[in-house]
Amino acid sequence: MSVQNTVYTNAKLFTALDEIAIDDGAVWVAGNTIKYAGSAAGVPATPPDTQTINLKGKFLMPGMTETHAHLSFADASPFSIGETSVEMSTIIAVKNAKTMLMSGFTSAISFGSTYAIDVALRDAIKMGRIPGPRLLAAGQDLGATASNIDSGGGLCQIADGPWEVRKAVRKQRKAGVDVVKIFIDGEAINPINPPGELSFTDEEVNAAVDEAHRRKLRVACHSRSAAAVKQAVRAGVDFIGHANYLDDEAVDLLAQHKDRLVVGPGIAWEKQYLAECESLGISKETVRAQGYEAEIDATITSVAKMRKAGVRMVIGGDYGISIAPHGTYAKDIEDFVEVFGMSTGEALVCATRNGGEAMDPTGNLGTLKADTIADMLIVDGDPLADVRVLQDHSKLEVIKGGVRVS
Repeated sequence: MSVQNTVYTNAKLFTALDEIAIDDGAVWVAGNTIKYAGSAAGVPATPPDTQTINLKGKFLMPGMTETHAHLSFADASPFSIGETSVEMSTIIAVKNAKTMLMSGFTSAISFGSTYAIDVALRDAIKMGRIPGPRLLAAGQDLGATASNIDSGGGLCQIADGPWEVRKAVRKQRKAGVDVVKIFIDGEAINPINPPGELSFTDEEVNAAVDEAHRRKLRVACHSRSAAAVKQAVRAGVDFIGHANYLDDEAVDLLAQHKDRLVVGPGIAWEKQYLAECESLGISKETVRAQGYEAEIDATITSVAKMRKAGVRMVIGGDYGISIAPHGTYAKDIEDFVEVFGMSTGEALVCATRNGGEAMDPTGNLGTLKADTIADMLIVDGDPLADVRVLQDHSKLEVIKGGVRVS
């Protein structure tokens, strides 16, 4: 049987190899692989059975990567994460996986799962039993006693001391995870473990990363403060979430290791908590006193420093809670433009190429070029003119592995 060949023509093509688009672009897909992406005038000779699809000027771009995914979160109150039963969480996660894919996100890196749901979800997606993004699965969040995650329920795993931490990582390896998520510091709403108060010692974080890397696992971390980010970088963490309060030393360390790690500075939680706090029974005055307005300001400053230093940034903002529900992931891209001051092209690169490199360092994802996987997004609109179009799912057609899924 011959390989199915399709050429998409008359596209405004964003390859993510740079920050601009090709006005008269074309992409040739053979099976699940891109054979050519570039100017329509340069398409090579294709087999006789090739079908041609005229996109009539629509925007064609790589599928996006959500690098801070919580597919098992049930869009519940942020103060009750992990309280949903394993049975209901699993049902909800299946729905969320489809929602993420149909939102234009063909890949996802888990930043923590209730129970071991992400592992089953990843396997079901791979087998074609359910629709969803390519997924690097995490297990329960790993934290120390009195850490931000020490609250019981299905989300947390507590370990103290380097050997207990190693044992916890080994248990996650036995469960089949790809990613170990650790809580290095805390959260402003938690008086027991605020940002800047390190949950683990250096020895414990080093043990977690060493044990994970020995077993070919990757490590993601919650690190809001400069101290937590520095601890993460020195230990060899792969994915750093938040990085709100950075000093120059932290930025310098990130820059020195920018080829091996990424930072996700999404601020959906902070912005939505400020905007929607009263729906949770909390006054805006209380939220301001907790420091969340200051945290947004600090993040803007930190992102500016990271951009200047060339640190690779990715999108991902703790979606899956009532005030930042599943399906709104592309809001991060708008924040990168409107709050952090990026160009639309730079923000799209964060969502595509940078996220793809984080997901698969071999370079198979996140760009449109020969010999990469044909994960693509057709947009009825121009995200370079207005990135908000990516939040309108009715304007998106998703292609995963060369196959249209919407």
